[in-house]
Amino acid sequence: MITPRRKLPPLNALRAFEVAGRRLSFRAAADELGVTQGAVAQQVRALEDHLGLPLFLRLARGLALTPQGSAYLSDLTRAFDTLGEATGQLALKPGRVTISATPTVATRILIPRLAELRDALPGVELRTIADEALPDFDRDDVDIAIGLASPPVPATLEARLLIAQEIIAVASPRLVEGLSLPLDGTQIGTLPLLHHCQDHWPRFLDTRPPLPGPQFNLTTLALDAAIAGQGVAVAGRAFVAAELADGRLVQVMDRTLRVEPDYWIVRRRGAAPGSASDAVWAWCVERLGTG
Repeated sequence: MITPRRKLPPLNALRAFEVAGRRLSFRAAADELGVTQGAVAQQVRALEDHLGLPLFLRLARGLALTPQGSAYLSDLTRAFDTLGEATGQLALKPGRVTISATPTVATRILIPRLAELRDALPGVELRTIADEALPDFDRDDVDIAIGLASPPVPATLEARLLIAQEIIAVASPRLVEGLSLPLDGTQIGTLPLLHHCQDHWPRFLDTRPPLPGPQFNLTTLALDAAIAGQGVAVAGRAFVAAELADGRLVQVMDRTLRVEPDYWIVRRRGAAPGSASDAVWAWCVERLGTG
């Protein structure tokens, strides 16, 4: 059974009456609401017509509430107070934000910092999707995306450079134990080369493909193999910064390679300032960006 819709007076009329009844002046109500005195009087008159009874006595020196108007004002004030409290409580509830990131960004950059994000934004519930492609913001339920992009982006989107791709060669210290670092091109050719979807080895070594070695469909898998001592991988410096810092990986060649496209953070234009999505965006730009 469908519950019939409540037949309520217009909200603007209720608001005009509440302020006028509290201030006992159409002029003071107009000043508070930012409208004309005539507009307030018209809204109150419309409400009285809707209710079929007078709410004010129009006196020479101002306004006075009728008994019905006084009782109605008391109930209406409580209703507005309840509405204000409900709105305030809603603002305190966790805001869900969905972020789409490439698998490598998600596993190497975002997930290791989730505890930091929770501490910084305790009211935010983050939902992470791993996807190599940037989402369609008109179709997909995504607030923020981090992925490979080449500016300019469509006018409906906002984008900022997050991670510039500086490619380096890395390996487990166990794999290169006994070798003198940095390695040269001849020495690197004696070690297993780990390949992934963004196979930078030919450009990195300035040679023609194909080059032998295990193949992985994700950069993060090739890096896991490198950490396990299975070979040498090439990847963006940002994606191995933690492993280089704690010694699980070492940079094995001095050579670096600057490649494009870079990793950009993208969202729809017009995000509400102060919203959960806006807070996550600002945090990502500040804490994840290396570009």
